[in-house]
Amino acid sequence: MSTIKVKGMSCQHCVASVTKALSEIAGIKDVQVNLEKGEATFNEQSPISSETIKDAITKIGFEVVD
Repeated sequence: MSTIKVKGMSCQHCVASVTKALSEIAGIKDVQVNLEKGEATFNEQSPISSETIKDAITKIGFEVVD
C-alpha cells in the first residue's frame, strides 16, 4: 500500500477526479482518497515511477506534496 499527499482538494468532486486519475494508471488498484487528510492510498501491482503518479495528478490540477 502506497500513500501520497495531494494538495488542492476541496470537495468530493476533487476526490473523484484524483481517484479516477490514479485508477487509470496501469498497475494501480484499490485507490482510496481521503479528503480530510489530503491523501491518496493505493496498491501497486508492479513498481510505478513517482513521476508517472505526479504527472497524472498534476494534469488534473492538483499537486503531489513530498
